[in-house]
Amino acid sequence: MNKAELIDAMAAKANLSKADSKKALDAFTATLADALKKGDRISLIGFGSFSVSKRAARKGRNPRTGKEIKIAAKKVIKFKAGAGLTKHVK
Repeated sequence: MNKAELIDAMAAKANLSKADSKKALDAFTATLADALKKGDRISLIGFGSFSVSKRAARKGRNPRTGKEIKIAAKKVIKFKAGAGLTKHVK
């Protein structure tokens, strides 16, 4: 499912216009991104939680040449599915 299909599905489920559904989805993703940028953890009970984790610098290999390379440290976003979502998918 892509973004347009998600907007269509949200509009149908919530009995909203597609424009309102798009605004709601855009607001959700922007708010989520802003909170994660600040380092906050977002928990949606029954759905899951989003958090930011630090990944340490490490050594890797260039698969083409086999030469050892340095991979820089970075922040990564993690999602852990909640019990309700996990149960629904089973």
